[in-house]
Amino acid sequence: MLSTLALKGAISTLAGQYVAAGGARIDADFAPTLALLERLRAGEAADVVILTREGLNEVVREGRVTAASCVDLARSYVGLAVRAGEPHPDISSEPALRAALLGARAVAYSRLGASGILFAKLIERMGIASEINARAVVIPQGFTAERLVAGEADLAVQQISELKQVGGIEVIGPIPHQLQTPAVFSAGRMAASQNAEQSERLLRYLASAEVAPALRASGLEP
Repeated sequence: MLSTLALKGAISTLAGQYVAAGGARIDADFAPTLALLERLRAGEAADVVILTREGLNEVVREGRVTAASCVDLARSYVGLAVRAGEPHPDISSEPALRAALLGARAVAYSRLGASGILFAKLIERMGIASEINARAVVIPQGFTAERLVAGEADLAVQQISELKQVGGIEVIGPIPHQLQTPAVFSAGRMAASQNAEQSERLLRYLASAEVAPALRASGLEP
Protein backbone atom coordinates (compact mmCIF):
# COMPACT_ATOMS: atom_id res chain seq x y z
CA MET A 1 0.00 0.00 0.00
CA LEU A 2 1.06 3.55 -0.79
CA SER A 3 -0.85 6.00 1.37
CA THR A 4 -1.03 9.69 2.10
CA LEU A 5 0.42 10.71 5.47
CA ALA A 6 -3.04 11.73 6.71
CA LEU A 7 -4.05 8.06 7.05
CA LYS A 8 -0.86 6.88 8.76
CA GLY A 9 -2.30 6.83 12.27
CA ALA A 10 -5.48 5.04 11.26
CA ILE A 11 -3.73 2.47 9.04
CA SER A 12 -1.17 1.72 11.75
CA THR A 13 -4.04 0.95 14.12
CA LEU A 14 -6.12 -1.00 11.62
CA ALA A 15 -3.35 -3.14 10.10
CA GLY A 16 -3.09 -5.42 13.13
CA GLN A 17 -6.86 -5.70 13.45
CA TYR A 18 -7.15 -6.61 9.79
CA VAL A 19 -4.57 -9.41 10.06
CA ALA A 20 -6.25 -10.70 13.23
CA ALA A 21 -9.51 -10.91 11.31
CA GLY A 22 -7.88 -13.07 8.64
CA GLY A 23 -6.77 -10.38 6.22
CA ALA A 24 -3.41 -10.10 4.50
CA ARG A 25 -0.46 -8.31 6.10
CA ILE A 26 -0.34 -4.67 5.03
CA ASP A 27 3.04 -3.35 3.92
CA ALA A 28 2.41 0.40 3.87
CA ASP A 29 4.57 3.34 2.86
CA PHE A 30 3.40 6.89 3.61
CA ALA A 31 4.08 10.19 1.81
CA PRO A 32 2.16 13.26 0.62
CA THR A 33 -0.19 12.74 -2.32
CA LEU A 34 1.94 14.79 -4.73
CA ALA A 35 5.03 12.75 -3.87
CA LEU A 36 3.09 9.51 -4.31
CA LEU A 37 1.78 10.63 -7.70
CA GLU A 38 5.35 11.23 -8.84
CA ARG A 39 6.39 7.78 -7.67
CA LEU A 40 3.45 6.09 -9.38
CA ARG A 41 4.15 7.91 -12.62
CA ALA A 42 7.78 6.83 -12.36
CA GLY A 43 6.59 3.24 -12.39
CA GLU A 44 6.52 2.26 -8.71
CA ALA A 45 4.27 -0.75 -8.13
CA ALA A 46 1.63 -1.17 -5.44
CA ASP A 47 -1.60 -3.05 -4.85
CA VAL A 48 -3.65 -0.34 -3.11
CA VAL A 49 -3.20 3.43 -3.03
CA ILE A 50 -4.77 6.02 -0.73
CA LEU A 51 -4.64 9.58 -2.06
CA THR A 52 -6.72 12.72 -2.04
CA ARG A 53 -9.83 12.17 -4.15
CA GLU A 54 -8.40 14.59 -6.74
CA GLY A 55 -5.13 12.67 -6.87
CA LEU A 56 -6.91 9.33 -7.16
CA ASN A 57 -9.06 10.66 -10.00
CA GLU A 58 -5.87 11.61 -11.86
CA VAL A 59 -4.39 8.11 -11.70
CA VAL A 60 -7.76 6.60 -12.64
CA ARG A 61 -7.78 8.76 -15.79
CA GLU A 62 -4.22 7.62 -16.50
CA GLY A 63 -5.34 3.99 -16.28
CA ARG A 64 -3.16 3.22 -13.25
CA VAL A 65 -6.08 2.60 -10.85
CA THR A 66 -9.32 0.78 -11.63
CA ALA A 67 -12.28 3.15 -11.39
CA ALA A 68 -14.70 0.50 -10.12
CA SER A 69 -12.52 -0.19 -7.08
CA CYS A 70 -12.40 3.39 -5.76
CA VAL A 71 -13.93 4.17 -2.38
CA ASP A 72 -14.00 7.35 -0.29
CA LEU A 73 -12.62 6.70 3.20
CA ALA A 74 -12.41 9.89 5.25
CA ARG A 75 -12.72 13.64 5.36
CA SER A 76 -10.00 15.73 6.97
CA TYR A 77 -9.62 19.34 8.09
CA VAL A 78 -6.46 21.39 8.33
CA GLY A 79 -5.61 22.49 11.86
CA LEU A 80 -2.96 24.22 13.95
CA ALA A 81 -0.86 22.93 16.83
CA VAL A 82 1.52 24.27 19.46
CA ARG A 83 4.22 22.65 21.55
CA ALA A 84 2.76 20.90 24.62
CA GLY A 85 2.24 23.30 27.49
CA GLU A 86 2.24 26.43 25.34
CA PRO A 87 -0.80 28.77 25.26
CA HIS A 88 -3.45 28.07 22.65
CA PRO A 89 -4.08 31.21 20.57
CA ASP A 90 -7.60 32.00 19.42
CA ILE A 91 -8.08 30.80 15.82
CA SER A 92 -11.88 30.68 15.84
CA SER A 93 -12.38 33.44 13.25
CA GLU A 94 -10.46 34.90 10.33
CA PRO A 95 -9.32 38.00 12.28
CA ALA A 96 -8.24 35.83 15.22
CA LEU A 97 -6.39 33.42 12.93
CA ARG A 98 -4.65 36.31 11.20
CA ALA A 99 -3.50 37.72 14.54
CA ALA A 100 -2.28 34.31 15.73
CA LEU A 101 -0.27 33.71 12.57
CA LEU A 102 1.26 37.18 12.54
CA GLY A 103 2.08 36.89 16.23
CA ALA A 104 4.00 33.63 15.84
CA ARG A 105 7.78 33.63 15.72
CA ALA A 106 7.59 31.05 12.93
CA VAL A 107 4.90 28.89 11.33
CA ALA A 108 5.73 25.41 10.04
CA TYR A 109 3.92 23.99 7.03
CA SER A 110 4.54 21.44 4.30
CA ARG A 111 5.31 22.31 0.70
CA LEU A 112 3.88 19.16 -0.92
CA GLY A 113 0.98 18.22 1.34
CA ALA A 114 -2.65 19.17 0.67
CA SER A 115 -2.61 21.18 3.89
CA GLY A 116 0.41 23.20 2.81
CA ILE A 117 -1.11 23.99 -0.56
CA LEU A 118 -4.30 25.17 1.13
CA PHE A 119 -2.36 27.22 3.70
CA ALA A 120 -0.20 28.91 1.07
CA LYS A 121 -3.32 29.98 -0.82
CA LEU A 122 -5.04 31.07 2.41
CA ILE A 123 -2.29 33.40 3.60
CA GLU A 124 -2.04 34.83 0.09
CA ARG A 125 -5.77 35.57 0.10
CA MET A 126 -5.50 37.06 3.58
CA GLY A 127 -2.73 39.35 2.38
CA ILE A 128 -0.14 38.12 4.90
CA ALA A 129 1.89 35.70 2.76
CA SER A 130 5.03 37.83 2.66
CA GLU A 131 5.07 38.36 6.44
CA ILE A 132 4.44 34.68 7.23
CA ASN A 133 6.83 33.26 4.63
CA ALA A 134 9.63 35.58 5.69
CA ARG A 135 10.00 33.53 8.85
CA ALA A 136 8.15 30.31 8.02
CA VAL A 137 9.65 26.84 8.35
CA VAL A 138 8.56 25.17 5.11
CA ILE A 139 9.39 21.47 4.92
CA PRO A 140 9.29 19.43 1.69
CA GLN A 141 7.23 16.66 3.32
CA GLY A 142 6.75 14.92 6.65
CA PHE A 143 5.18 16.04 9.90
CA THR A 144 5.24 19.79 10.51
CA ALA A 145 4.61 19.38 14.25
CA GLU A 146 8.09 17.92 14.65
CA ARG A 147 9.34 21.48 14.16
CA LEU A 148 7.43 22.49 17.29
CA VAL A 149 9.18 19.85 19.35
CA ALA A 150 12.52 20.96 17.91
CA GLY A 151 11.79 24.55 18.90
CA GLU A 152 11.97 25.80 15.32
CA ALA A 153 8.38 27.08 15.13
CA ASP A 154 5.56 28.29 17.39
CA LEU A 155 2.69 27.05 15.20
CA ALA A 156 2.40 24.02 12.94
CA VAL A 157 -0.14 23.71 10.16
CA GLN A 158 -1.24 20.34 8.76
CA GLN A 159 -4.12 17.92 8.52
CA ILE A 160 -5.29 17.31 12.10
CA SER A 161 -4.74 13.57 11.62
CA GLU A 162 -1.09 14.29 10.75
CA LEU A 163 -0.54 16.68 13.66
CA LYS A 164 -1.78 13.98 16.02
CA GLN A 165 1.01 11.64 14.90
CA VAL A 166 3.61 13.70 16.78
CA GLY A 167 4.12 13.49 20.52
CA GLY A 168 4.87 16.51 22.68
CA ILE A 169 2.42 18.82 20.91
CA GLU A 170 -1.17 19.92 21.39
CA VAL A 171 -3.70 20.44 18.61
CA ILE A 172 -5.44 23.80 18.98
CA GLY A 173 -8.21 22.93 16.56
CA PRO A 174 -9.14 23.37 12.91
CA ILE A 175 -8.74 26.49 10.83
CA PRO A 176 -12.27 27.97 10.65
CA HIS A 177 -14.26 25.73 8.36
CA GLN A 178 -15.44 28.62 6.19
CA LEU A 179 -11.79 29.25 5.27
CA GLN A 180 -11.05 25.74 4.04
CA THR A 181 -12.41 22.91 1.95
CA PRO A 182 -11.95 19.58 3.70
CA ALA A 183 -9.75 17.06 1.95
CA VAL A 184 -11.39 13.76 1.03
CA PHE A 185 -9.06 10.76 1.09
CA SER A 186 -9.94 7.85 -1.15
CA ALA A 187 -8.51 4.43 -1.99
CA GLY A 188 -8.33 2.29 -5.06
CA ARG A 189 -6.69 -0.83 -6.52
CA MET A 190 -3.81 -0.47 -8.92
CA ALA A 191 -4.72 -1.89 -12.32
CA ALA A 192 -1.44 -3.83 -12.46
CA SER A 193 -1.87 -5.38 -9.00
CA GLN A 194 -1.05 -9.08 -8.83
CA ASN A 195 -3.19 -9.38 -5.69
CA ALA A 196 -6.54 -8.17 -6.97
CA GLU A 197 -8.73 -10.32 -4.70
CA GLN A 198 -6.86 -9.40 -1.52
CA SER A 199 -6.78 -5.75 -2.56
CA GLU A 200 -10.53 -5.65 -3.11
CA ARG A 201 -11.10 -7.26 0.29
CA LEU A 202 -8.91 -4.63 1.97
CA LEU A 203 -10.74 -1.81 0.20
CA ARG A 204 -14.10 -3.14 1.39
CA TYR A 205 -12.75 -3.31 4.93
CA LEU A 206 -11.36 0.24 4.86
CA ALA A 207 -14.70 1.58 3.60
CA SER A 208 -16.75 -0.28 6.23
CA ALA A 209 -18.37 1.08 9.37
CA GLU A 210 -16.04 -1.19 11.37
CA VAL A 211 -13.08 1.16 10.88
CA ALA A 212 -14.94 4.37 11.77
CA PRO A 213 -13.73 4.48 15.42
CA ALA A 214 -10.07 4.26 14.34
CA LEU A 215 -10.58 7.01 11.79
CA ARG A 216 -12.19 9.31 14.36
CA ALA A 217 -9.50 8.59 16.94
CA SER A 218 -6.85 9.64 14.43
CA GLY A 219 -8.55 12.98 13.74
CA LEU A 220 -10.47 12.04 10.60
CA GLU A 221 -14.19 11.99 9.80
CA PRO A 222 -15.39 8.72 8.22
